Amino acid sequence: MEGNCLYLNLGDDMKPNQDVGIAGYGVYIPRYRIKTVEIARVWGRDTRAVPIQEKSVPGPDEDAVTIGIEAARNALKRGNVSPEDIAAVWAGSESKPYAVKPSSTIIAEALGATPHVDAADWEFACKAGTEAMQACFALVASGMGKYALALGVDTAQGRPADQLEYTAAAGGAAFLVGKKKESLCYLEASHSYVSDTPDFFRREQTRYPVHGSRFTGGPAYFQHVVCAASELMEDVGYTENDYDYAVFHQPNAKFPIKAAKMLGFPIEKMMPGFIVPYVGNTYSGSCLLGLAATLDTAKAGERILCVSYGSGAGSDAFSFVVTDLIEEKRGLAPTVDVYIQRKKEIDYAVYSRFRKKLVM
Repeated sequence: MEGNCLYLNLGDDMKPNQDVGIAGYGVYIPRYRIKTVEIARVWGRDTRAVPIQEKSVPGPDEDAVTIGIEAARNALKRGNVSPEDIAAVWAGSESKPYAVKPSSTIIAEALGATPHVDAADWEFACKAGTEAMQACFALVASGMGKYALALGVDTAQGRPADQLEYTAAAGGAAFLVGKKKESLCYLEASHSYVSDTPDFFRREQTRYPVHGSRFTGGPAYFQHVVCAASELMEDVGYTENDYDYAVFHQPNAKFPIKAAKMLGFPIEKMMPGFIVPYVGNTYSGSCLLGLAATLDTAKAGERILCVSYGSGAGSDAFSFVVTDLIEEKRGLAPTVDVYIQRKKEIDYAVYSRFRKKLVM
């Protein structure tokens, strides 16, 4: 049932032994946009019932790697960190350009972080980015590395005329993890909640993913998001009143709003990071872009709840507190809104060409 969570009373198990946080963050969203009314028009659907306004579309020379490189460069600008000081580059995505060849090595090379760096690709549907970020916190907190870079990047796929085509978009975010003293926000605790729930999947050599429709809402998204958030707040002893902002994975416009209501959060607390109406669902980048957008406006001392979701299924929940360094670092790289406003509208014909929808 939705929100019927099994509490495990993990106590301090998900808190780092050393204080760590986000030393820098960066984003990238392709400039091309297609209005969802244009998609509805092509397929003879009701143009008044589209789920969002528009979605981002990668250009013909863009993929998850190029998106990741741009986001990572912005993260390093905000962190003012040399690439040689990065111990790990971990990229989360479900739309890698190569089936066999890591994206992380290309990103690390482009940043100048190679060769003395750990590089790996992470997978877990739309929570691959937060999965990588959680591991980065653990790596830095353990003392095994000074900095670690986590990315969530995707060029989402959507079958023509499928409901996903209206929301599956492209974009990404990168987070540079370091010690608390140089972070613009620090981590208080995190919690993960997973189960074998077949709500969404794509088999090898299948072009488009498949919905397990009856699992999508209740036993999948809401169960995992609500339980991960509830368990985290139970662990740290907070309620929704202790948070200034809440960020949830945004597969569409309705799900995160419903999740906020189920957890008792006023909708106003999630609005700074609510970007899906203008960008679409960027999969592994969705929750992280929302977190970045929230950091673009947050003030020192404010607390942020961030909860991802990945089909298959699982959620990672994080509790962050913004530090005094936020104002100093915020202006060192473009904000999320800069990328949202930097756009060029295309029609369905150009969109089909860019996304190679016509297979001969």
